[in-house]
Amino acid sequence: MSIIQDLDPGNLHTLLHDFAQRPQLHEADDRLGQLMHDLQAAKLDRLPLPGQQTLRRWQTLARVAGCDLALAKLYEGHTDALAILTECGAAHLAEDKGIWGVWAAEMPGARTLIHGDGAQVRLSGSKAWCSGALQIDRALLTAWDSQDQPQLVAIELRHPSQRIHGDNWQAVGMAATQSVEIHFDDTPALRVGQPGQYLSRPGFWQGGGGIAACWYGAAQALADYLHQQRRQPRQDPHADAHLGAVDAALYGARAALRECAAWIDCQPDADASLPVRRLRAHVEAAANTVLEHVGRALGAGPFCRNSHFARLSADLPVFLRQSHAERDLASLGQQLAQAPLGEWSL
Repeated sequence: MSIIQDLDPGNLHTLLHDFAQRPQLHEADDRLGQLMHDLQAAKLDRLPLPGQQTLRRWQTLARVAGCDLALAKLYEGHTDALAILTECGAAHLAEDKGIWGVWAAEMPGARTLIHGDGAQVRLSGSKAWCSGALQIDRALLTAWDSQDQPQLVAIELRHPSQRIHGDNWQAVGMAATQSVEIHFDDTPALRVGQPGQYLSRPGFWQGGGGIAACWYGAAQALADYLHQQRRQPRQDPHADAHLGAVDAALYGARAALRECAAWIDCQPDADASLPVRRLRAHVEAAANTVLEHVGRALGAGPFCRNSHFARLSADLPVFLRQSHAERDLASLGQQLAQAPLGEWSL
């Protein structure tokens, strides 16, 4: 079953709509985790794998992101984990019910160490940026083995050997995801795949394109508010100009997403780093254009009186920082410098 086929009809569409329009809360919202479990129970987490109908996968991520970016953060992480488990020959680990996350960020001073040489190992140390740790059940995370090689491991959350520290999470945008730090003290874990496989597998960069699809979905949802306003008969040439700028940005980003998805499907085992880096740069720029023009066109009203608009507007700038800004652009430029001339020919 695909969410593309079943997202709109009936009760599920109502569920997502009601979740998007919920009043703003200033504390943790338990409905986020519950909705994830509802989506899983309806088998709406079973998306086409990257490299197999990639556009359909990205369309789904975009649609969920347009509903709520905190939900999209959990949903993208869960569906990415299912794809990773399949790619690493460990799909059987996903047979039990439960919501997964993927934590691969490495921060100075927070390192997870592996003890043991078999499939079942123990963990010590800490992991930062554990997004959604309070709402999910299991996680894939990068840790370091005795040879100082990165190794993906799977853990069950809520084990008594884990201590969660969330005091540093002061976010306003993306507040609901509560990216905490977890400390491990002889925590049981399972190796997944081979050392270094998480970064070397084709799905790593393909999954990075899925993040861009989330950026696009949120930007599109914000742009729809401006589009709806301009369908009214009142004359406003400045708002029309803002709508034109938004259309140009989204049209180009949509074309980039479709072209990159087609490239991946044509060569699913190829290194997608160059096309995905280009894609992310393009969609990030488009999303920033939408944030600027929609806000200037609509004024303060929806920021203050529309919970869905306000949440997306606060969450999207934080979600966009999964891009590393000029560092990513520098990596793109360095990679392109080694490519043959003629990359931009029409």
